[in-house]
Amino acid sequence: MRVFKSVAEVVECVGEEIGVSEWLSIGQDRINDFADATGDHQWIHIDPARTESELGMSTIAHGFLTLSLVPMLTSQIQTISSVTRGINYGTNKVRFTNMVPVNSRVRAKTKLIEATPKAGGMQLISEVSIEIEGHERPAMVAETVSIVFE
Repeated sequence: MRVFKSVAEVVECVGEEIGVSEWLSIGQDRINDFADATGDHQWIHIDPARTESELGMSTIAHGFLTLSLVPMLTSQIQTISSVTRGINYGTNKVRFTNMVPVNSRVRAKTKLIEATPKAGGMQLISEVSIEIEGHERPAMVAETVSIVFE
């Protein structure tokens, strides 16, 4: 984990890759739990037998499951010691660029692309890629926006 002492120290890193998270396994139980939580029970996610027989492949994680992992995975990449609170301000764009097969492992990679003062804090815009172990193309690329306060 990369530890920054202050927001000013983070701002100096605009344009740089900040780091990568640990690998996380995406099992069928996690996919099923996400389907239950969101009501998205599309068979390509939750029915291994049908997915194999009709498509000749394993089930895949929901794209929004992949997106929902961003806060957990990116929290493993960096921390700012001086920050008293931070908020998720949203995303500017999200693209699901590859399927995440069941039982694969994913991790986040972040690059800080912009830092601007906002609402008494600092707005940080990061490019977050969710990589799939053994695949060249990431599962997702998102531009996330957060505001941190000292």
